[in-house]
Amino acid sequence: MVLIGAVNFFTGQSFDIPAITAAAQKHGITVGVDLAHAVGNIPLSLHDWNVDFAVWCSYKYLNAGPGAVAGAFVHERHATNTQLPRLAGWFGNDPKTRFRLHLEPEFVPVASADGWQISNPPIFSMAPLRASLAVVDDAGGMEALRSKSEKLTGYLQFLLEQTGSDRFTVITPREIRARGCQLSILAHENPKELHKKLEAAGVKADFREPNVIRAAPAPLYNTFQEVWRFAQILSAHQ
Repeated sequence: MVLIGAVNFFTGQSFDIPAITAAAQKHGITVGVDLAHAVGNIPLSLHDWNVDFAVWCSYKYLNAGPGAVAGAFVHERHATNTQLPRLAGWFGNDPKTRFRLHLEPEFVPVASADGWQISNPPIFSMAPLRASLAVVDDAGGMEALRSKSEKLTGYLQFLLEQTGSDRFTVITPREIRARGCQLSILAHENPKELHKKLEAAGVKADFREPNVIRAAPAPLYNTFQEVWRFAQILSAHQ
């Protein structure tokens, strides 16, 4: 089995999942994808890409908040295979016998994606996800967000290169199609101190050991002016 993250959490690199899937499946290898940093960040076509399965959280780029419900995808060609091993939950059981456990105790999975359900969905955890997805729809959907995201990261890349500083290096691929909305900046000198200065200036970035600052201009709510301000603040502290 190949299990890979669609977008790498550390470098921000976006991988060619269709090509990886096709190459692996030529050799009979099952492909699973971790979409934690991809869902809500880049357009996804799991069914068309022929991915076997995928999982994701919704508190990152889907903005559903801590504790929000996670998600899973199983390709429909597997959905009707009731012999696949799984965690057998009563909501995945055939509804005709779901409430007859004392009479028919054998697990009979629903011949669809429903067969992977463990129990009923957590309503309070799903509510913020429904609201956040509505906001994404109002913003024009993933294609519109991705278009703006490419422009935001491209602008940030341009501004960082214009500084001409040799005190940091962008380790995220330069090719726009090979990254999500994140640029990972490797600081060559005093990385933790630099991150603290950014925080003090009002920048919400993320530090990863030992020396990487992740800057993610999210297209849903970040502006080009904010990208410009970030580059100015970073340059002033270099």
